[in-house]
Amino acid sequence: MAISLTESAAKHVAAQLKRRGKGMGLRVGVRTSGCSGLAYKLEFVDEKKPEDVAYDLHGVTIVVDPKSLPYLDGTVLDFTREGLNEGFRFRNPNVKDQCGCGESFNV
Repeated sequence: MAISLTESAAKHVAAQLKRRGKGMGLRVGVRTSGCSGLAYKLEFVDEKKPEDVAYDLHGVTIVVDPKSLPYLDGTVLDFTREGLNEGFRFRNPNVKDQCGCGESFNV
């Protein structure tokens, strides 16, 4: 099982970690939420838990908890800018359906 990160996303995460002044990487996971069942969660991580799975991608560490990993397997995390909008985009091959607002999904 794996998750990957584009160079654009890695550069953004590295810049945010530098601005923050601490942290080892980015934690990516899922939580129960929304009308479709699951939502992505992102947060800076200062230290890895023993059960976490870590990936070093383009100089950035991505940490995933084992419960989230099956939902994220094969996901590509990208960071895009379109006009005045910018943000992370999840390309997750496991998603079967998502809500109209795009905040939650199910597998």
